[in-house]
Amino acid sequence: MPMHYVYVLKNKSKDFYIGYTNNLIRRFKEHQKEDNYELIYYEAYLLEKLARQREGKLKFYGSAWRALRTRISA
Repeated sequence: MPMHYVYVLKNKSKDFYIGYTNNLIRRFKEHQKEDNYELIYYEAYLLEKLARQREGKLKFYGSAWRALRTRISA
């Protein structure tokens, strides 16, 4: 069963990118071509629906993103 990932990248300008993929390694390599991103966090899900819901919460609900940033900054 394939895994589905929600991930957070950060570039040298300290800009964040939140995304979803079913192939984390491939997607990270694609981002490397665009800019020098660092993978700083990811979550793995068995169901695509759950991964996409989590991505949406991180992108569109400030409280979810603030809580995660606090957690990964510690």
